[in-house]
Amino acid sequence: MDCTTEKLRIVYGDATLGVIAPKFRVIFSYRTGGIESLRYDGKEWVYRTPRPTFWRAMTDNDRGCRFHLRSGCWLGADMFLDCTGKRVSIDGKAIALPEPPENNKYTGDETAETVAITYTHTTQTVPATTVAVTYTVTADRIAVHAHFCGKAGLPELPVFGMRFVMPTMATGFDYEGLSGETYPDRKCGGVHGVYHVDGLPVTPYVVPQECGMHMDTDWVAVTRDSVQDNAVHTRTPSTLRFVRDGEKFAFSCLPYTAEEMENATHHEELPPARRTVLCINGAVRGVGGIDSWHTDVEPPYHVSAEQDHDVRFAIVF
Repeated sequence: MDCTTEKLRIVYGDATLGVIAPKFRVIFSYRTGGIESLRYDGKEWVYRTPRPTFWRAMTDNDRGCRFHLRSGCWLGADMFLDCTGKRVSIDGKAIALPEPPENNKYTGDETAETVAITYTHTTQTVPATTVAVTYTVTADRIAVHAHFCGKAGLPELPVFGMRFVMPTMATGFDYEGLSGETYPDRKCGGVHGVYHVDGLPVTPYVVPQECGMHMDTDWVAVTRDSVQDNAVHTRTPSTLRFVRDGEKFAFSCLPYTAEEMENATHHEELPPARRTVLCINGAVRGVGGIDSWHTDVEPPYHVSAEQDHDVRFAIVF
């Protein structure tokens, strides 16, 4: 039987670019700088636009070696990121950004095999640098490539990756990678395999801090059975898969953002757990812990912001 490529239907809105595939629908926003909606298997999977992430909650060792005082600008960059550029290409050919009045020439019946949109984000750091995030949509996947442009004079990064916030809490996740919680300088005991984690566990440190990282991952699949619609009273499990597209990645899957954990001095100060926060990272700083208090992380486990960093993965349907 001859191979066929399923077409994507494209909707050129005034402030958005919609793509309808056989199994999913995605809306890209020109204003927020990324995916505004992702509908799959009867559920909405995006609560906030996915964004590049640069910060992980501090550890006791970070505080002890005063890392946060050297690199605190990345917390601000993580919270406030400016989308300064947008490019769209259809079937590999760049087109003028389809905003009004440019989008008036389209009929609503346009199709394609590949749709790609690239956002350029500028950090609120001194000096500033940029991150380019490209989403490439085909019939069965959305490939994501985030590229951090290193800049001389910037302090070390805690982490670099992409953060996805989902509307409700996951019932758990499965992944292929190293067993347990691992970091670049804490992974020798990890055993490669396929693992299941119930819920979204947060390590019960006295002070909430960075936890839940999984290194050298091939894929992670997040399962949710709830939606935000109060009219829906049944719980039907649905799973969204994120797979590596090249190098293996690191990830954490928690009910809180790094900023929410950073603001709590005890677990009872954390907000009620409502969301799923999945961070897929291409670079992660080590956690140290040589003497628990003031010695910095070993040099091989620092993440230089003066060098380029990439993370590549695909959302598959």
